[in-house]
Amino acid sequence: MAGADPGAHIGELLDRLGREAGPRARETADELVRSVVEFYGEGLARTVRLLRSAPAGSDPLAVLTADELVGDLLILHDLHPDDTMTRVGQALDKVRPYLGSHAGDVEVAGLDTDAAEGPTLRLRLRGSCDGCPSSTQTVRWTIEEAVARLAPEIAHIEVEGVAEAPAEQPLLQIQPRPPDGTTGPPPPSAAPEPPHWHTLAAPALPAHDRTTRVADIDGNALLLVRLPGNLYAYRDRCPGCGADLRTAPLDGEFLSCSACAARFDVRHAGRGEGAHLEPLPLLEEDGAVRVAVPELLGAGP
Repeated sequence: MAGADPGAHIGELLDRLGREAGPRARETADELVRSVVEFYGEGLARTVRLLRSAPAGSDPLAVLTADELVGDLLILHDLHPDDTMTRVGQALDKVRPYLGSHAGDVEVAGLDTDAAEGPTLRLRLRGSCDGCPSSTQTVRWTIEEAVARLAPEIAHIEVEGVAEAPAEQPLLQIQPRPPDGTTGPPPPSAAPEPPHWHTLAAPALPAHDRTTRVADIDGNALLLVRLPGNLYAYRDRCPGCGADLRTAPLDGEFLSCSACAARFDVRHAGRGEGAHLEPLPLLEEDGAVRVAVPELLGAGP
């Protein structure tokens, strides 16, 4: 295509698609092209703004790679100054404080660039997640999100040492006949849906150490607890009695339910005597706080 007009060539391809696949396919292709143009246009606009506002003497590449969108474009075109494993290491450094609250750490076990499903990163957790199924799942989600943000070329992540929640045995139901002619026990529950990540602004966060605040995201109440060095997010519900925790007093690193007096260790995955708070994935980086809301958060106790 040397010397050819790229815009004219794209127009020819769209016209051909319209003739061969029909007008609806052409409309979808037009929308795709508009989205790609907007994506690159925003990337160029950010590049100009970042370079114009960069302090004198700063490294231009460092300025550009600090922006997530521009960094993604550099990765897409193999222009990013840091290789994949360097960026994976940076991502894991961001989540280590969170993993420490779940009594664990993470190390890289390997990277398989030739895997059938695409580049596959293998990680190994050291320690434990305190035996709490919800805690192990939040650890997995937090690691996956951190790596996806800094190394989006990773297609699949395998985490060794994250225990799956044990499958619950279905109750035996006696019926005159199997419904719809089926036999056997009901199918196992589906795997939890990936969470939706949200950015929280400063007014929604606890302002000082050893304080709490409740934030509402998509109709879900989240309890945010600030302790020295870390911010924690939990579902605003006592696992023992079902009461909310927004008025629960904080004694050092322990939260006490106002209704049933149950105590929970905020810094260690919300563990209590016989029950755990429900921890939520949280990433705190560069002054911004992002928290994930699992699809089934609103389910009852």
